Amino acid sequence: MKLSARNVLKGVVKQVTHGAVNSEVIIELPGGAEMVSIITKSSAENLALAPGKAVYAVIKASNVMVAVD
Repeated sequence: MKLSARNVLKGVVKQVTHGAVNSEVIIELPGGAEMVSIITKSSAENLALAPGKAVYAVIKASNVMVAVD
């Protein structure tokens, strides 16, 4: 697999919560940090996402917001 996205993080699915249309996928990254993604339910099903499955979180964004307190 080759992608133009520069930010690709390998992780493991920790939890998948299906809704009527979308699914929330929690990915555990090396070191224990977690990333949450909302994808379509059909995509989650087509990828056969389930806890323990190795996945890649691919981040492609034209804008990244930075905030401070």
